[in-house]
Amino acid sequence: MASGRKPADPLATYNAKRDFNRTPEPSGKAQSSTNGNLFIVQKHDATRLHWDLRLEVDGVLKSWAVTKGPSPDPDIKRLAVRTEDHPMSYAEFEGTIPKGEYGGGTVMLWDRGSWAPVEGKSAQDLEKGHLHFRLEGERMRGDWLLIRLKKKPGEKRENWLLRKLQDGHAEAGDGLVERELTSVLTGRSMAEIAADKKGEYLLAGKKDEAFLAQMEKASSRNARNAKPRSKRKPAPLPKFAQPQLATLVDEVPAGNGWMHEIKFDGYRALVAARCDEVRVFTRSGKDWTDKFGPLVEAIAALDLPACLIDGEIVAYDPRGNPDFSTLQQVLKRGHGSQSKQDALAFHAFDLLSLDGEDLAKLPNIERKERLEALLSTAEPPIHIADHVIGAGEQLYASMCGAGQEGIIAKKIDAPYRHARSKAWVKVKCTRRQEFVIVGWKKSSARGRPFASLLMAQYEGDELVYKGNVGTGFTTDELDELAAKMKRLERKTPPVETDSASARGVTWLTPKLVVEVAFSEFTADGNIRHGSYLGLRSDKPAKKVTPERAAPTPAPEEVVKISSRERIIFPDSGQTKGQLADYYAAVAPIMLPFAGHRPVSLVRCPQGRAKKCFFQKHDSGAFGDHVHHVPIREKDGGTEDYLYVEDARGILQCVQMGTIEFHGWGSRSDDVEAPDRMVFDLDPDEGLDFADVRHAARDIRARLSDLGLVSFAMLSGGKGVHVVVPLRTGHTWDAHKDFSRRFAEALAIAEPDRFTATMSKAKRKGKIFIDWLRNQRGSTAVLPYSARARSGAPVAVPIDWNELKSIDNAHPFSIDDAKRLVERAESKALAGWGFAEQRLPDL
Repeated sequence: MASGRKPADPLATYNAKRDFNRTPEPSGKAQSSTNGNLFIVQKHDATRLHWDLRLEVDGVLKSWAVTKGPSPDPDIKRLAVRTEDHPMSYAEFEGTIPKGEYGGGTVMLWDRGSWAPVEGKSAQDLEKGHLHFRLEGERMRGDWLLIRLKKKPGEKRENWLLRKLQDGHAEAGDGLVERELTSVLTGRSMAEIAADKKGEYLLAGKKDEAFLAQMEKASSRNARNAKPRSKRKPAPLPKFAQPQLATLVDEVPAGNGWMHEIKFDGYRALVAARCDEVRVFTRSGKDWTDKFGPLVEAIAALDLPACLIDGEIVAYDPRGNPDFSTLQQVLKRGHGSQSKQDALAFHAFDLLSLDGEDLAKLPNIERKERLEALLSTAEPPIHIADHVIGAGEQLYASMCGAGQEGIIAKKIDAPYRHARSKAWVKVKCTRRQEFVIVGWKKSSARGRPFASLLMAQYEGDELVYKGNVGTGFTTDELDELAAKMKRLERKTPPVETDSASARGVTWLTPKLVVEVAFSEFTADGNIRHGSYLGLRSDKPAKKVTPERAAPTPAPEEVVKISSRERIIFPDSGQTKGQLADYYAAVAPIMLPFAGHRPVSLVRCPQGRAKKCFFQKHDSGAFGDHVHHVPIREKDGGTEDYLYVEDARGILQCVQMGTIEFHGWGSRSDDVEAPDRMVFDLDPDEGLDFADVRHAARDIRARLSDLGLVSFAMLSGGKGVHVVVPLRTGHTWDAHKDFSRRFAEALAIAEPDRFTATMSKAKRKGKIFIDWLRNQRGSTAVLPYSARARSGAPVAVPIDWNELKSIDNAHPFSIDDAKRLVERAESKALAGWGFAEQRLPDL
């Protein structure tokens, strides 16, 4: 509503959508359970199968339809479409809504329990577009996050993302909805509910109050039965880590993919804390703990677990704004008291590690949520930097109007990079940069030690003159600078200048760094209307380089594909542009398998008919979204391997001539922990594809006998891949040994059909079960990868039932992107490639 007031009847929409003479769903009024914190999840086989997440808030169930169901894997985000509020009586509903009625289909009570916002949060955060909450259910446990997405033009529905956060209840893969197939209330399957078979309980005649009481008892039981986290030795005090730096841009980035914070006008600080042990580091790694005694005491009093916090130390001017000059004056006096005049504050904005866990790989928004939970009891002078999601322009205008320095914008889903990055950008209200003092000019004014300072910045290894600054100094600052410069005087200039600028200058060895505000750079590169702000003893002179505004990142960055009309599949005519369009379309369904996994690329810069080659290393030419992970080689050295995280990374590879993507059996964040086993069924040339189909189904059955769920994928070539997702926790040696012995056992059992050796002589008339892809460093073609073969085929996941009617291993091509995306969202492929299972003994 425009007024922001809640409707008089929060269930009016719910009731209006239903004819209660035709549907068994309950009508209802707003009411609360005893504790007011119930949650349920209902599996709903309507037009599309989905899972309805419902949280009790203000006497109703706030509801989201979660496509593909909630995933316990923090790397997997689920679309959650906001739906109308439901009555609390709906928490007991399980049955079938008649076809033709709203939401027609079978409904199962799939999970239930209690929920609560994390410390420092509340249900009101939903109005802001995000909620960090904790579940104690029978199936969903631990910390979760809901984030609202910005509406696209013409879009009516309210889209959110649901994501599991990293904690003791997180697990790799998406097997939760795959393995949990029965009702938590009645023990029935969806088929039994649809057939109206009676389960453990009879729902008919049950009163709302009794049911809610039963739910609350279940919640209490869950809490009692929750496994305590294993105790371990407390982590040591974290060491200094290189901080992430922001890139200067001219405009505030738009969209809900960005979170915006105040840019504080102070000293960047990384705080390492553990109980009463605290260290404060500058951005260059200097230990300045002794300079901030009262702040250190305040942090120590919080009795924090081992953690490394990123933030800014500030002092306030008379108007209450963070002010660098004021901070300089406080530090000169010696910050030995908590007087109002000298009070400093620490504004924390990021959390790099906690209790021995490296959090850098987590998204910005999750690290911020962890930080808020960690510092939930903190009081001034310790603060948590506020942020807004979207609405960056309003914050920027507000900050500039209040005389603040500007804002920092951070990509919500980006990890922490220990370097300058475009995932963090800064937009300043006034121009201000750091410079190195290279000389000074005499003053004609009595008692003034100098008239102006000559400024320079490093461009590469060369110091370049940037003009003079002669205002902004207090009397104390004039005397302090004069004393420091006296010790650095030299006869020769460290920079090249024109004769006019060099006249009457006393030259200095370039060691002193200062911060200067100015209106603009002139055409010849000098600052205009410069004003001195203060010395920067936290940064070495060699690191002082120009900050040039980069283009503001677009809401959706795209990759320019050159030579789009170049034909790269000569027999079927598809071009480089068509290949790029294919990958752009399938990226959302490909990334769950290809993202965050070391990859080898098949590059064919001149097309598939020309020279093609494998590439697994990168000299840096691919682009900013093609990342590197150092991996130990057999000779003891390390090499940087490639991996991608998003569609931009995939397209940057395509721009460089990539056709195929082949992935390791482990993730880039832990390459020594295999999580994916592949058996590639490679038939001899004389065999029919029906033989391959039969073999794949037999292998599936043998794996099932061992308690392993497997999935089929058409390779896009000649054969079928049988894919076995696994939980991490075993070694590469165990991974390889299991796959080898499994393949050899099949070959021994049926020697006329199978071989486990690579020799072509022994493969005649047989199917080679290629287990060699399960070795450390080996790769297998990834789902939805194109193949550098005739007709531009692609590797495609397939349902076991569908495999029965497939005639070859390459029925889809890059021309079928739309069809493949639709298939991936079908019931048959729901949960393909994900299962919660461990490697068994063989």
